[in-house]
Amino acid sequence: MTASVSAFISVVYVMRNHGADMASLLTETVASLGALATDYELVVVDNGSTDESVARLRELTREGGLPNLQVYALTQTVAWETAAWAGIESALGDFIAVLDPLTDDISVLPKLLEAAVTGTDVVFANNQARPRLGLAYRLANAVFNRAFRWLNGVDPGAEAPPYRVMSKKVVNYILQHPRPAAIYRLLPVTAGFTRTNVTYRYEPKTAPEKKLGQSIDRGMRLLVSSTRLPMRLVTMLSTFGALANLFYSFYVLAIAIFKTDVEPGWVSLSLQQSGMFLLISLVLLVLGEYILHMATLSNEGPSFHVAQEFTSARLERLERVNVERAASLVGPPKRA
Repeated sequence: MTASVSAFISVVYVMRNHGADMASLLTETVASLGALATDYELVVVDNGSTDESVARLRELTREGGLPNLQVYALTQTVAWETAAWAGIESALGDFIAVLDPLTDDISVLPKLLEAAVTGTDVVFANNQARPRLGLAYRLANAVFNRAFRWLNGVDPGAEAPPYRVMSKKVVNYILQHPRPAAIYRLLPVTAGFTRTNVTYRYEPKTAPEKKLGQSIDRGMRLLVSSTRLPMRLVTMLSTFGALANLFYSFYVLAIAIFKTDVEPGWVSLSLQQSGMFLLISLVLLVLGEYILHMATLSNEGPSFHVAQEFTSARLERLERVNVERAASLVGPPKRA
């Protein structure tokens, strides 16, 4: 990467149990970013690693280690989007790039930044050579994407891939949401920001670990947190049930008034059942509306907790600021 970007760039990595190749991977990334941007930082979020990853990261931030490296080690493994948000909200750059170093190609980053610095709020990168996952996972993913597109008009797989570059304006907007980590993945798409998608082909270094149960759970949470339509459907069904039972009660009363050969006990039993179901439907309607209201106000606290935080002993941007400040204090050389 030979192009130079004058803006401050933050790159966020989410990593877990990659202690063996951590040093080489981050060293290559720092070299690439140094050639790309005048000011940059590499934010690494350790997503609850159980190997020596945190120790390796601590070594890389000491004297003689990598510059401009910021590390956040989470206490436990969380969803990828949640871990990514832990790094994003702490990033200082004018533009924040989020990618998986093992499945995404950092050499595409200059192309994404080129679109971002010209005014595009969010730039997405879609890898056409993504690793092929299991049949069950692909079926579940297809069902979720179709349901989300029907409810929100957005295909999260094609239109909102995880690899992206966002402006600070987008991050500040997401921060205003009560639970930003829960909606980070799709809010830039659905909130009306200017965006563009870039496609490329890159053979991943390794296949990501995808568990079907966790993916379904994450998909359902994302679906519920990004739209009120599922709960609104519940309230609509409750309303329909209440009205249907009310009309049925009128029907039973009309039969009792205008017909003489009604089976004994049918009127009282029908009115009792319709009245009970009417009350149940009204209760569900009230509860549904209450849940919808509380969902808009609730804030369940932080979805992640940073256990350790450490920074590179050498930050090039601070060194550059100190040199410029010293030069301004000394002033221009005096003439003899």
